[in-house]
Amino acid sequence: MTEVRRATVEDAAVLGRLLWDFNTEFDSETDDADVLAARFARILALPGILAVLAEEDGEAVGFALVSLRPAIWFDGPVSQLEELYVVPQLRDRGIGTQVLDLCRALARGLGSPEMHIGVDEVDADTRRFYERHGFRNIEEGTDYRMLYYVGPTA
Repeated sequence: MTEVRRATVEDAAVLGRLLWDFNTEFDSETDDADVLAARFARILALPGILAVLAEEDGEAVGFALVSLRPAIWFDGPVSQLEELYVVPQLRDRGIGTQVLDLCRALARGLGSPEMHIGVDEVDADTRRFYERHGFRNIEEGTDYRMLYYVGPTA
């Protein structure tokens, strides 16, 4: 049985390893797991950051990271799902749904009425997953897609 809970600073090493696994699975450039763990330890102490950890029989099998920031267009913060990962051999068993559901509940509990997610256009499986959970890349009343741009600060 899968247990899904809010992660704490004490889970930083596990989260760092899972993020490293995620990045290397998709050939993304990444720092070592211990560097990622140190960053998790630092940011999980911040009030605008939350992480969720999925475990089976005491073994970490998935996680998500959410950041919250002030928003001008409503009273509560907007939440951004930064990462969501489930180990490959356990996908399609509902673990990702459990992780996402807890992220949404925690964000809602912190006053966030809206969650944003960046997804690569070519990642059809991930897009279907989020669409199945009510996320859209077309705002109501429009007929064009929303795009998410990434660029340097300098």
